[in-house]
Amino acid sequence: MSDNKTQKLLQLFYRESERVRLLDLDKLPAPDGKEQDELQMWLAGKRDFSLTEITQQHWIKTCSAGYITELLFHPNGSLEEFTLFRRQKTCGEWQLVNGMLELAIYKDDKRYTSTVVASQGSSIHSAIEYKNGQLHSYLKLVQTRPQWH
Repeated sequence: MSDNKTQKLLQLFYRESERVRLLDLDKLPAPDGKEQDELQMWLAGKRDFSLTEITQQHWIKTCSAGYITELLFHPNGSLEEFTLFRRQKTCGEWQLVNGMLELAIYKDDKRYTSTVVASQGSSIHSAIEYKNGQLHSYLKLVQTRPQWH
């Protein structure tokens, strides 16, 4: 596992284990013995994304503040994001890196980046979001059913 992936997983673990709200990557403590066991159990509930599952359906994204959007991932690495009810559009890009879904979304002069970690037993995945390089929010992303043609 790459160092970058390890750090991002540890950051999400600390958030989801309710030890802390959000921690920057450079402020993550090393897990102690008990936390190491809990981390291994938490990791058993995670998996790598596969390329084929990303563009097969629409996704719903929500943050801890309640903001909800719909995401479309295109095979060329571009993405479109729409507010769920008003349908205001923003654009960005995505890529699959070490099994994690890396997102960059641009809105006016703001750049939102996140790394989505796949859940093993659910279509509800999670991420930590940065706004202009600053720690911003905890996200949940939900895969909807595949599109039928």
